[in-house]
Amino acid sequence: MRVISRRTLREFWEKHATAKPGLLLWYERISKYNFFNFVELRQVFPSADVVGNFTVFNISGNNYRLITYIDYDAQLVFIRAVLTHANYSKESWKNDDWFKRS
Repeated sequence: MRVISRRTLREFWEKHATAKPGLLLWYERISKYNFFNFVELRQVFPSADVVGNFTVFNISGNNYRLITYIDYDAQLVFIRAVLTHANYSKESWKNDDWFKRS
């Protein structure tokens, strides 16, 4: 899958250095595979969750959350936010224009 954009990850780990190994591992794995649905994705990322139309990944032992929008047909992963667990819990990321509740 192609990730749009890795820069968001880099900018986050520059502020939160402990997130870097987990984000790089996620990037390596997501880029390596072609997932055609969420069931296939969960085989590689068992802790991933669907929240509305977003897929949320736990990073670095659940210290960080990576919010994505995945277009399985186009094989694209759009990074919408990378957050600390505390900021994720505030749920302001759900104000994203792309977010749709199920």
